[in-house]
Amino acid sequence: MERRFVVLSASMGAGHDAVARELARRLRTLGHDVLVQDVLALLPPGAGPALRSFYRASVRHAPRLYAGIYATFLAPGAGPRPGSSPLAALAERRLAEVVRRRRADAVVSTFHLAAQITGRMRERGTLDVPSTVVVIDFAVHRGWLHPGNDLHLCVTEAAAGAARRATGRPATAAGPVVPPQFSMAAGSPSGPWRTTFARRAPGRAPVLLSTGAWGVGPGLRSTAQALAQGGFLPVLLCGRDERLRHRAASLDGVLALGWVRDMPGLMSACRVLVDNAAGQTAVQALAAGLPVVGHRPIPGHGAEGVREMAAAGLSAYATEPDDLLAEVGRLAQDGPERSRRIATGRAVFTADAARLLADLTGSPGELPGPGAVPPDGVPARDGHPRP
Repeated sequence: MERRFVVLSASMGAGHDAVARELARRLRTLGHDVLVQDVLALLPPGAGPALRSFYRASVRHAPRLYAGIYATFLAPGAGPRPGSSPLAALAERRLAEVVRRRRADAVVSTFHLAAQITGRMRERGTLDVPSTVVVIDFAVHRGWLHPGNDLHLCVTEAAAGAARRATGRPATAAGPVVPPQFSMAAGSPSGPWRTTFARRAPGRAPVLLSTGAWGVGPGLRSTAQALAQGGFLPVLLCGRDERLRHRAASLDGVLALGWVRDMPGLMSACRVLVDNAAGQTAVQALAAGLPVVGHRPIPGHGAEGVREMAAAGLSAYATEPDDLLAEVGRLAQDGPERSRRIATGRAVFTADAARLLADLTGSPGELPGPGAVPPDGVPARDGHPRP
């Protein structure tokens, strides 16, 4: 039976949109109708761009300010629940109109503000279709967690456990949502990129440095320089920050790239990813068989995510430059450690989130509302929890 989904994303960087697009693609392949909606567009005029600009500016120019905001409002155990924010209330009417106009059978959130909006609406009875939150972070901060939502799909079982404990609602580990091109690229040589690297620095292992769509992170150029001096070819992803790309391009032994469209091919030609956020680039690397080392993370959710990813055994975490060089050196070489990291990374892709969404949604109204399903299981089609 065809079902109608509204998938809520947010134009904050590129990660949330990437997950929303891939979920939509999978659901459409299964025969369902999908609308991807930017939740920032549901806010009053000007509020969405202002929120995006403030977040980008604070992470880039005032990381201590953002870290303080995160610690006060989002970190586990901090402050009032973010759902009390007026931002969530301001978007309710417009989201209700989108759901009504699309005759949606379910709403799916891939951004934490969206999760607060749908949770409030489900709790207050103004959203009468199931609401699932697809948590894309390894560290499940409080913005993702509203007990009004019916289900949380998380990247790891540790994250799912945190969601169950915090909300008293069902949560399960589905693994990251990554386009199939990344797993298809794993182990297959990418000729153009390998040729580029061989010409630029013959004999040096190419090491990818992630900075997100906005090209942000502490000490990016110094990290790249340290890797170059350590005998590697640093390939710095500058996202859409042309200023960073021009500045990094002048560094000896560093290859600075702007926006890259062939990320699967690029990853298949590199040996290690140095990551600072545990976001979509990091999980794409896991799918592509590229070992990940966390280093100098961005504040707040980035720092917590890098630590949680390492605690799950999916990456290494290097706090000092010497540690970074040692970890990269170990993982760049073929051997048991590299093979173990690759196998562990691939094992995190435990399920297809889109199939879970389609299966759990069922017929309109079939998924019980808040409080009707035990928190230690996922609701099954027969109404009983599935372990």
